[in-house]
Amino acid sequence: MKTVAIIGASADRRKFGNKAVRAFRQQGYAVYPVNPNEAEIEGLVAYPNIAAAPVRPEMVSVYVPPQVLLTLLPEIAAKGCDELWLNPGAESPQVLEEAERLGLSAIQACSIVGVGVSPATL
Repeated sequence: MKTVAIIGASADRRKFGNKAVRAFRQQGYAVYPVNPNEAEIEGLVAYPNIAAAPVRPEMVSVYVPPQVLLTLLPEIAAKGCDELWLNPGAESPQVLEEAERLGLSAIQACSIVGVGVSPATL
């Protein structure tokens, strides 16, 4: 089973951090929501940080602003992932530079669309 950690996952079904949880589940992924302010999202345990997730995810999809992401990149790199998806609003020149420096393979695109789901249908 493919694995994804969603940083900035949300319990609010109107937010893209929630739509991503639902989209990846629909596509058969094991989803690990990451949000320090939530205990559960869409019936899944929410982890306070990526280090607490029980697996090394193949993908990490990010829904936090660049200034927050910059502080999280070292932790993401320590956990490891094959692809780091920077959804619209998460990217910045500094984020891209730091991700590259840490050896992360960053993709600037909507991960929901990337997994084959239209956000409008969620």
